[in-house]
Amino acid sequence: MKNTVLFFLFLVLLCNPVVLLAQTEPEQIKPETDQFQDYFFESLKQRGIENYDKAITALEECLKIKPNDVTVYFELGKNYFALKNYEQAYNSFEKATQIDPKNKWFWLGMYDVDYQTKNYNRAIIVVNKLIEFDEIYKEDLVSLYMNTQQFDKALVLINELNDKTGKSDRRELYKMQILSQGNYQNLEIANLIDQINKNPKEESNYVGLIRLYSGNNETEKALEITKKLEVEIPSSEWAQVGLFKYYLDNNEGQKAVNSMNMVLASTKMDSKIKHRILNEFLIFVDTNSQFAPDLEKAISYFDSDNEVDVAKEIGKYYHNKKQWNKAVQYYEQALKNNSDEDVETNLLLFQAYVETKQFDLLAKKATVMVENFPTQPQFYYFSGLANNQLKQFKKAKEMLEMGKDYLIDDVVLEINFNIQLGEAYNGLGNFKKKEFYFSKADQLLKNKK
Repeated sequence: MKNTVLFFLFLVLLCNPVVLLAQTEPEQIKPETDQFQDYFFESLKQRGIENYDKAITALEECLKIKPNDVTVYFELGKNYFALKNYEQAYNSFEKATQIDPKNKWFWLGMYDVDYQTKNYNRAIIVVNKLIEFDEIYKEDLVSLYMNTQQFDKALVLINELNDKTGKSDRRELYKMQILSQGNYQNLEIANLIDQINKNPKEESNYVGLIRLYSGNNETEKALEITKKLEVEIPSSEWAQVGLFKYYLDNNEGQKAVNSMNMVLASTKMDSKIKHRILNEFLIFVDTNSQFAPDLEKAISYFDSDNEVDVAKEIGKYYHNKKQWNKAVQYYEQALKNNSDEDVETNLLLFQAYVETKQFDLLAKKATVMVENFPTQPQFYYFSGLANNQLKQFKKAKEMLEMGKDYLIDDVVLEINFNIQLGEAYNGLGNFKKKEFYFSKADQLLKNKK
């Protein structure tokens, strides 16, 4: 009876497999798609709170369910990148590109790794792929060529981009760096000649070519391009820069003046070029004095120059050449243009007054400077010297004795003070004091040697 019942139960169960399974399966079994989503969203949550290791663990579970899911590999790449595990990051991004090579972001992930690890040669391969998506990445390619010192490729690409999109400051800096190495200049010369032929009204190409020829001392070629520029663009100030030098070399003074004035009046010409032109004209005027009025007019263009006091610098030029009257003229102009109380310019002017024996003027101006700068011993010295020459010995003595109190570690000036004090006491008839100060000056001279 027991056996009959058991056999009957077995038959019932066989005929009812659903009931059997219901008794052995867990109640909560999810489809694989739901599990994938749970793991994937868990990875996003963990990455959001910067638990990158946990995010990676969740993504690895996703791969067990969907081994070729491109989004999972992309997310793995981002998490490995955040952990600075760059090799794994690159491999993950690369796997994503193998599955879906048409997604730009996967290639960008590889580029980010290469850039971070400074693997510029490999980055070039990736960026060339990115250019297929957007040509804007050619700018990155230029930088990569520069970083890998592939200057020939960089120069070709720079010129291509300049032609298509216009110049940029970064590319122009790169080009200057490349062209500073002479072996690339022929390539650039050929490019500029081609650009001039294509667009003869583009001034910058002439300027670049003139600079290259001038830098290589190919004067005739530079002049040829300068003249061509003047024909094509008569208003070009750059043409006048080249012509100015040509006119000076050929002693065509008035033409040089005309070109110079155009350049100096320009609001877009670099100040360094203006200063160079003025210096060259100054040297020319030194042997062609009939153009001195033009030099004075040229200086007036620099009245508002806050970087260089041009009149003062010209004064120094004549000072060094011991052309004292001209030095006086430009020092006085400098003080008039800027500040009457500029210490250095006044001291230079006072020395020029001494050399030109303008002692009355020196005495008056030195007294003013003493009042304005009561701790500057040089002004007392010049006042004493001038008054001695004017036979105002008492005034000279007073100024010199006051000034000596401010002397600090200046042996040469101390010697001169003692000489002038000796002169003052000699004029006053105090020969004992005279000998004292002359002797003191003599001893300082011996000690100095």
